[in-house]
Amino acid sequence: MNEAVLRLLQPRRVAIVGASADPSKMTGRPVGYLARHGFSGEIWPVNPRVARIGDLPCFPDVASLPGVPDVGIVLLGPDRAVQAVRDLAARGTGAAIILAGGFGESGPQGAARQAALIEAAGRMRLLGPNTIGLVNLTDGIVLSATGALEAAGLPQGGVSLVSQSGGILGALLSRGAARGIGFAKLVATGNEADLDVADIIDYLVEDAATRVIALYLEGLRRPEAFRQAALRAAAAGKPIVAFKVGRSDAGARAAVSHTGAMAGADRLYDALFRQLGVIRAESFADLLDIPAALATGQRIGGKRIAILTTTGGAGALLADACGLAGLEVPVPDAATAAAIAALQGEDSAASFGNPIDLTLAGVKPEVFRGAIQALLDSPEYDGVAVVVGSSALAQPEIVADAIAACQGAKPLVAYVSPHAPDILALLMRRGVPSLAAPEAVAHVFQALDWQAARPVAASPAPLPENLPSGNLNETQSKALFARFGLPMTREASAATPEEAGRIAQSFGGRLVAKILSDRILHKSDAGGVRVGVEPAAMEATCIAMRDSVQAATGIAPDGYLIQEMVTEGVEMILGLSRDPHLGTALLVGLGGVAAELFGDTALRLLPIGRADAEAMLAGLRGYPLLTGYRGAPPADVEALIAAILAFARMGEALGAHLREAEINPLFVRPAGRGVVAADGLAVLS
Repeated sequence: MNEAVLRLLQPRRVAIVGASADPSKMTGRPVGYLARHGFSGEIWPVNPRVARIGDLPCFPDVASLPGVPDVGIVLLGPDRAVQAVRDLAARGTGAAIILAGGFGESGPQGAARQAALIEAAGRMRLLGPNTIGLVNLTDGIVLSATGALEAAGLPQGGVSLVSQSGGILGALLSRGAARGIGFAKLVATGNEADLDVADIIDYLVEDAATRVIALYLEGLRRPEAFRQAALRAAAAGKPIVAFKVGRSDAGARAAVSHTGAMAGADRLYDALFRQLGVIRAESFADLLDIPAALATGQRIGGKRIAILTTTGGAGALLADACGLAGLEVPVPDAATAAAIAALQGEDSAASFGNPIDLTLAGVKPEVFRGAIQALLDSPEYDGVAVVVGSSALAQPEIVADAIAACQGAKPLVAYVSPHAPDILALLMRRGVPSLAAPEAVAHVFQALDWQAARPVAASPAPLPENLPSGNLNETQSKALFARFGLPMTREASAATPEEAGRIAQSFGGRLVAKILSDRILHKSDAGGVRVGVEPAAMEATCIAMRDSVQAATGIAPDGYLIQEMVTEGVEMILGLSRDPHLGTALLVGLGGVAAELFGDTALRLLPIGRADAEAMLAGLRGYPLLTGYRGAPPADVEALIAAILAFARMGEALGAHLREAEINPLFVRPAGRGVVAADGLAVLS
């Protein structure tokens, strides 16, 4: 564990530079919060205009402090903060927290000020600037000015939060406290001039109090460091739940290839999270609900959910939400139905559906508890959701005790149907994940299926010599792909329509004619492709195609490509797109002219392994087309996987040299007959 980060999160001596004696001011809060929440170390306020703050002596400057602080909280404005950081660094302080804004987030002048801040810190670590600070509830250390700390008795627990927004830290702390959700550590990283999300995750991986890590992300400053930290968290058995804001696909408009347009920055984050085993919170509420459920230690071994209710409407809402989330809601087996019926005093087994509705009998605690246990004991179910209805408002303790008493190996989740925050908090304090929305229940069950990610080692091929640059035409693109072992169609290029005619005669059979141009990358859109051309008609076809393309685009073709016509196989798209921040993404999906229209694609960030390639294909809606849909022969999936991995190796080898690359269509022929690339596009830097 990094010693400076340890001193930041678990300090014994805290300097507060710019502390105010007025507790109603933001600059007056940190001193009071440290005392209120049980900090047992030394607190050293620094303010030349004040002799004492409460019972504490106040020091005129950092040089006058009686010792070396582990951490310094800087409450000064941006212009004075730089000098305060320099003074703290000179004393050997482990880390400084800079609350002020007006740095990198505020334009060129702020960016210059942030650079000066980093220079002033030297070897001292920085949290912020533009941060609200951190809260360590495990050890009673609050180094923050968030008003959420006004609350007393904040519950401790196993969830730790890293947020790039200080306001979100305060919002989640207060919301969590109201819900009975306990936190271990909460850290706002702000502008991340130095310490960032990856650094704090590294600390939390080794923090014994942290069982689940929640993230509020606007972006990643160091994607590779984040990748490594997330993999360490997974190896330690600590799930990460991330809420990522900024889902705009505006950046895709600048893409050259279909692949770039279909990747989108947000889809790249989706791919990164999936590969690292990071659970993506689809809603802001999920960022509390899912970590709180995971922190109980519950995990689920399948998708079969039992819903127990005393109110039919709420049960139906849950069943619908589970179905939409891909969970199964099977009816109980005969033995389980009989056990529940016996609890209700009936002579024979009743016929139950799912939801299992106990009606008024469920109000009795012994019936309610017995039915929950019967469903948990049933081999037909992997998890149980219990609806807490309005009847619980009168005696919430009895309901909470009944549910809590049944907790065991299988996940047990409560859906509180009436608006009852007190019951939600009561259940959470009993260790029962409790949710206020049916969709949240489904999201929690999905998340409880968390599996730790397995790292994939990059195995790039050597970078080819004599690489071209810029937009490559189809012949050049395919030549590059072939160097990495991707099979191409039989084809030849021609400089003139006359030469194209002669080549066609040597090929025989019906052919495909295309223009060659490094300025017209989507040839079909410009009328630069003809299919099913007879050899005798090739010269005239190329002349007509040339005239049509030139009239439409004002660009004369550089030449012509004559290729065999592939008539069988499933058309796929295989692409690479380089994001300057996150790295290279590989896309696989159903291809052809309608690739963007259907959008049936899967995405991963490099590096990938065989398991990734298999999962990408299996996740496609059109995957049955590859396995023999409606009597068609199965396609050569093994050859397709080999092509995917070869394309990935090319992306790894080219690295930042590659902007985009695409094969569309890649024909996947029947099993044993391989794949063949019928078109190609590459853009190199």
